[in-house]
Amino acid sequence: MIFFLKGIVQELTPTYAILDVNGVGYYVGISLQTSNKLTLGKETFIFTQQIIREDAHLLFGFHTKEEKEMFNLLISVNGVGAVSALILLSSLDLKDIAHAILNKNSALLQKVKGVGAKTAERIIVDLKDKVLKFGTSDENISAFVDNKVREESLSALEVLGISRKMCEKIADRILKQNPDIQTEDLVKQILKNL
Repeated sequence: MIFFLKGIVQELTPTYAILDVNGVGYYVGISLQTSNKLTLGKETFIFTQQIIREDAHLLFGFHTKEEKEMFNLLISVNGVGAVSALILLSSLDLKDIAHAILNKNSALLQKVKGVGAKTAERIIVDLKDKVLKFGTSDENISAFVDNKVREESLSALEVLGISRKMCEKIADRILKQNPDIQTEDLVKQILKNL
């Protein structure tokens, strides 16, 4: 198993890179996140995941160990292949994927090309206990305790024409400080903090 590669980036696209490692060129499938961290002609270090099938030996590369871990979690879900996992990693941040799973937000996952309703639900069910570390790296888990209050509040603000993205961090911060807050009070607090 090839665990990582250290070499010169010979070719770089949004979906793959070719790394020259001591004269051997490795074709490595990558996400957009990893692609943005690589520089053509420069030496780089990437974590890799090798997948061996009957018809192919595939190599996927990741800028961080966390991205590799999320990739492996995603491909462990029945119906999610390596390409779908890379598209998910290219479309959403690790934290956004974790938040979507923890908050049972299948609609966000379905916005990603190739992820349908059944696949999104399967990802949520299979990974809900496995992604805690991704969604809580810099926030306390209590921010996710009452997802219903959070979702209702954000939906209410959206109806008022206020951007959901703008309100999410404020909502999480308030819920972290006061996990027992009611929907109405949370909406008021978010509006005060805008």
